[in-house]
Amino acid sequence: MTKQEFAALTKKGPVILDGATGSNLLKMGMPRGTATELWVEKHPEVIGELQKAYLEAGSQILYAPTFLANRIGLKGHGIPEEALSDRVRSLNRTLVGYTKKTAGSAALVAGDIGGTGSFMQPNGPLTYEELLACYTEQISCLVEAGVDVLVVETMISLDETMVVLDAAASVCDLPVLASLTCEADGSLFFGGNIFDAAEILAEVGACAVGCNCSVGPDQLESVISTISSRISVPVIAKPNAGMPVITESGEALYSMEPEDFASHMEKLQKAGASVLGGCCGTDPSYIRALVEKVKGNNP
Repeated sequence: MTKQEFAALTKKGPVILDGATGSNLLKMGMPRGTATELWVEKHPEVIGELQKAYLEAGSQILYAPTFLANRIGLKGHGIPEEALSDRVRSLNRTLVGYTKKTAGSAALVAGDIGGTGSFMQPNGPLTYEELLACYTEQISCLVEAGVDVLVVETMISLDETMVVLDAAASVCDLPVLASLTCEADGSLFFGGNIFDAAEILAEVGACAVGCNCSVGPDQLESVISTISSRISVPVIAKPNAGMPVITESGEALYSMEPEDFASHMEKLQKAGASVLGGCCGTDPSYIRALVEKVKGNNP
């Protein structure tokens, strides 16, 4: 997909993303503490079932489960140094292949890019060059595997998000969607705010910018409205199903029901968001309710 084609898609109406992956896989049998990407590689039928349900619910873009399928993330999960290059390539190819099989011609496939489990200087040990090489390698593999768009999500700093955009620009001309995780007031984990960050990301080439994870849609109306007033590219809203309650066993329970989630998402749409989906705690029923609520509205 070209950047122009993605822009045209967003002008036809709200673009519907999928919902959570990890929290649903835990319900579907994935052991807690497991590396999602490595587990999914061995359980294609499970991710296929989940993604098929998102497709049937109305998702127009399915995220391939490649969030931490980069060499730094995989090394942290015990992959030996000498095997990293082969594993990054094979894992991204396999996971994108699973998603492309489910999507067919009915949905676009996004190469999902997240953090590395470590951070760039001065917040961590990684240099710009190390992080750039890591993301360039993964993005090259995602492009080879045939993704339609790239998504960098759940980022906690502008600097590291910029590295992903640099890496993508060096590899391909695919649309890049960029979303950071922020507090209800728009503040970012490593300082600064999402409003300035969104403006910078749009200026340097992101085709859609916004926020995902952290909080529920009921806390983001002001954030989305302010982002929308400051950028000209589409605004992303992919929040959690409200704020979680953590049980004694460490399980996160989300109390917002699909209908409430969809009603709040409609408010975010009216505030300026036109690329909509769900993060932690959401499942296909949330996406179905979202579609029913917003699909008849103008972007």
